Amino acid sequence: MGTMPLASDPFVSTPAQQWERFCGLLWYDQPLGLWLDVSRMAVGPEQLEDLRPRFSQAFAAMQALEAGAIANGDEQRMVGHYWLRDPALAPDARTRDHIRDEIDRIEAFGREVVQGSLRAPNGQPFSDVLWIGIGGSGLGPLLMTRAMQEEGRGLPFHFFDNVDPQGMSRTLAALQSRLATTLMIVVSKSGGTPEPRIGMEQAQARLEANGLQWNAQAVAVTMAGSHLDQLAVSQKWLARFDLPDWVGGRTSIMGAVGLLPAALIGADLRAFLAGAAAMDVLTRNPVVESNPAALLAASWYLAGGGKGLRDMVVLPYRDRLEVFGDGEPGQKTRS
Repeated sequence: MGTMPLASDPFVSTPAQQWERFCGLLWYDQPLGLWLDVSRMAVGPEQLEDLRPRFSQAFAAMQALEAGAIANGDEQRMVGHYWLRDPALAPDARTRDHIRDEIDRIEAFGREVVQGSLRAPNGQPFSDVLWIGIGGSGLGPLLMTRAMQEEGRGLPFHFFDNVDPQGMSRTLAALQSRLATTLMIVVSKSGGTPEPRIGMEQAQARLEANGLQWNAQAVAVTMAGSHLDQLAVSQKWLARFDLPDWVGGRTSIMGAVGLLPAALIGADLRAFLAGAAAMDVLTRNPVVESNPAALLAASWYLAGGGKGLRDMVVLPYRDRLEVFGDGEPGQKTRS
């Protein structure tokens, strides 16, 4: 970070002052290769100083959340997706060990499928994955496969991420010759969301109409004890993976919702988690000027007049990250 005085207005200052602002406000982390430039936003030392008390409260609240504070008073739920990428932060040994065990199970399952030691009922290796999920349970895996899959490595993915009957029919028709070797993965945290249930019923009906056994090719990703979990147990599905109640849909990509696709495309899920954990460390820094998340939040807050009057536009300039800018219905982030 620079220490020279910064021009107060980023849009009318001279080129020399603009350079001073850039040097003074630039954040970068050389090991991760990440840069953040907020010098063209209406933010500077005075604005950051005014916001410092608010950030102190935010950092304290985040510290409490990561320590296991109840965030959802109505449902008495914690918010613990931070623990998924660093289980050592979990508030108790049982949670820590459960996270580590699930990561091991997911990694082993993916390796067995990709290497062909775990096969479809007809004795052939699994050839495809049909992923049935909605919202974050669909967008997260789509991002993982688009961003991380290498050509010719792992299984190709197909998605049911809405209830469009033509879209489902098209996907099933494309898989017709490979239905017998397609892994069917159903994702629903509560196990009662209508959209994945409808998608599951359509896929199961097509599978059984071709004389195939649904349970021998089906995998559930859901909360332990949910309706979907109970169904998978009673019908003896191929596998079940846990989605804890303290993980929200939009943050579930670090759990089974994202790690299972990573394992099935042969990606390094441990490195993925390590990168996320490294970013967590950077964004815990209580010094606003040295914290990229805080700088971005301050810039957005000031741009919107403190009332959310402006949207943030995410424009990925790499094909692999095209899905990164997509948001769920109702989100303001857009590409």
